[in-house]
Order: sequence, then C-alpha cells, then structure tokens
Amino acid sequence: MKQVLVVDDEPGMRAALQASFTRHGWQVESASGALEAIARFRSGLHPLVVTDIRMPDGDGLAVLRQVRALAPHTAVILLTAFGTVPDAVAAMKDGACEYFVKPVAFEPLERAVRRILERVRPQEAGELVGHSPAWLRAVGRAGQVAASDADILIQAESGTGKELLARMIHRLSPRRDRPFVAVNCAAFPETLLESELFGHAKGAFTGAVGARAGKFELANGGTLLLDEVGEMPLSLQPKLLRALQEREFDRLGDTRAVKVNIRVIATTNRGLAGMIEAGRFRADLYYRLNVIPLSLPPLRARREDIAELAAHFARLYAPAGSSPRLRPELLCWLEQHAWPGNVRELANLMRRAVALSGSEIGVDVLDPEEMPAADGALATAVSGDHLRPGLTLEDMEKRLFQVTLDATRGNRSRAAEMLGVSLRTVRNKIRGYGLPPRRSYAHVNQSHANANAND
Repeated sequence: MKQVLVVDDEPGMRAALQASFTRHGWQVESASGALEAIARFRSGLHPLVVTDIRMPDGDGLAVLRQVRALAPHTAVILLTAFGTVPDAVAAMKDGACEYFVKPVAFEPLERAVRRILERVRPQEAGELVGHSPAWLRAVGRAGQVAASDADILIQAESGTGKELLARMIHRLSPRRDRPFVAVNCAAFPETLLESELFGHAKGAFTGAVGARAGKFELANGGTLLLDEVGEMPLSLQPKLLRALQEREFDRLGDTRAVKVNIRVIATTNRGLAGMIEAGRFRADLYYRLNVIPLSLPPLRARREDIAELAAHFARLYAPAGSSPRLRPELLCWLEQHAWPGNVRELANLMRRAVALSGSEIGVDVLDPEEMPAADGALATAVSGDHLRPGLTLEDMEKRLFQVTLDATRGNRSRAAEMLGVSLRTVRNKIRGYGLPPRRSYAHVNQSHANANAND
C-alpha cells in the first residue's frame, strides 16, 4: 500500500513533501519531530519513512534505528540541510536506503522511492513477520536447511506459524517449482487417512468407483507437509514409516508399488517424546521424521513482534486503500496479553477489530472481560516485565505518562494527581513526547459511559 510517514521539524518542508506525495497517490502522515515520528510509526508501521536528520528533540538516525528495529522491511530515506560524508556513511551503515541533501527536488526523490520499493517485497498474508531474536533464529535456521533434501520435523505450539515456515522452506529449496502438498493428519478418520495419503485403486472399498492418487503421489518431485503428524493413528504409522524410508508405497487395494521423489516436512503441536513413552507414537517413525528438528517460539516469547504483527494484520484485513491506526492503549494491552492461541489468536482479534472500528483501533474492540483495569495498566507499566536492558530514563518516563493517561482515559488532572506532578507538567510532557491529545480518548470514555448505562 502507498503509505508514507514524513518527518521534519520545518512546517514548510513538511507541507511541501506531504502535498507532493499526496498528488502522486500516496497516503501521507506527518510528524514534527523524532518522538512523534516513533509514536506514529509504532501505531501504523508505514512501508516508507522520509525523515529529516537534525531535529530539536532527536535526530533522524535515531528514528532510522527505531524504525528498523520495529519493522526491518520498511524503507527509510534521510534528508538533511547539512550534508557531510560521515553522516551519509553512518546513515547507510544503519540501514538507510537513500540520503538526500536539501533542498530536494521531488522528481529524483520519487524515482528513488520507486527504485527502493521495487526491491522491497510487500508483506503478504503468508509472510513470516517479526524481528525478535527468538523469531529470527528460528527462521534463520529454517533457511539454512532449505537446500537439503533431509526430512524436517517442526515442533511448536498451535498457531505459531508451522505451515508458513514449511512453505518458506519449500520456496527456498531446489523444489520450489514443483508441488507443495499439505495434508492435515487430524482431519481424517483412520479409514480415510490411508486413502488420502496413499491413494486407492478402483473398487478398493465401497464407493471407490475409480482409481485415485494420494498426497504422496501428488507431491512427487516437490514437498509433502504432514501437518499434525502426532494425530496419526498408531495402526497407520508402519505404512508411513515404510513410505518415508523407501519413498515407495502401495495404493489401497493395489499390490503395485508406487515410487516417489519427495521431501517430507512434518509438524506437531504435541510432545512426541511423551507420546512414545505412552505407546501412542512409534519411536522409529519419530527418528525417521526428526532428521532436522526445528521449533518456533510462542508469541509470549517474542513480545517485540506483537506491534508489527498487529499492524500487519490490521492492514491485511482493512478495506483496500485504508490503514487503521492502533492506539497506544491497545498496543499496551496487546503486548501484555498471554496469547494462548499465539499468532492465530492475534490475527483473529485484529480481524474483529478492523470490522468494529474505523480509522483508529482502541481497547473498545475488546470483549468486556478483556478490558484492562486502570490500576492494572499502570502496574504493568512499572513492573519488572516491562524493563529491559538499553531502555532509557526518557523512554521509561514517556511510557509512564502514556499508560497513566490511558488509565485515566485522558483525564490530565487525575493523571497529574497519580504521578505527583503539576497539571502544567503533564501538558508539557504530552506535547514533548507527542502523546495522544485529549480528544483521542473521547470514544473510549463514551464506550464506558454506554456500558455503564446498560448495566
């Protein structure tokens, strides 16, 4: 989608860029400083950021580093009126795509934008989104083994993206131009699963009016995904083991062997080692599948990715041409939720949120039992769970003011009382940190008023 965040402390330059991008069909959002830019980007995750370098409240290099940390795929172009070689070198090292010295003519800037975005593949429904160390380690390991023909076993919780990882491995493998065939081992009863996997001959059972190829045969030359292989009936496991070892099997009701050349990827959300001990899964089949073991972290172990994932799903489910903004109080709740259903649960929540909201999405889209309590939100902000190495005192202060305002639903007098500061200090901090204005909380207060009226 054609969305750009323009960051410049000079109103004239900001307005000129905004007008030029808008004329060329872009949706433009602007920020007057570094702090406001990060707040706006965090709630929207734009695919392109054009930012000045020298601004009163921070520099564009800091904006660049924050943007790259939140969304590595985002393109960043830096502008400056004080162009120097060291600045340009530092910008490129930090991941900037282009570096322009003011005054900037829009034509070369637009050409640079087009060239950059042609190299950056947009996020799609099936893309693996995230930048946290745990996520990048898992995806990186999968990429390393993609070229091999060895079988893979992916063990991870439900909803973490096991099939997406399997599809990525196939795309990166030499078999990428051949079929990718998936079968859910939990979706069929035992009598039908055998036919689904290996096919059947004409007359093999009542209703088999003709011969039919199974998933093994359909995947010949490509990749076969055995999804939730831990659900496979014990009686069918010996035949699967033989097919894996020999790359050969018999269709149901036929004695002629069928040979295939496939790569097998199996997934499970169950602990197969425990199932072996309980006698529900064959040890030899486990060792045959587990040639290359992979795992994926649950969403609670990659909280750094939640804002990026939420913005991704909001864009994905929004009507064409729109890009809903995620409000700070919602992002705060999302990052603290336990997510037992992992990324699938987050995707479903964002689909519901988009359906219930307009241009902004706040906590009012949550079910009443999910709504965060005011005291709980404030406690979360100062808890040890929110602390992390490298967090500055300024970041902590901004976060504390933000969640206090969220907890008081924008009541500045109450926030000043809770924080033990003057009302003037609260107003100054709101302006300095680019926090949402009072009117942003109007719809939240109205939602609570309506809820109380219905009680």
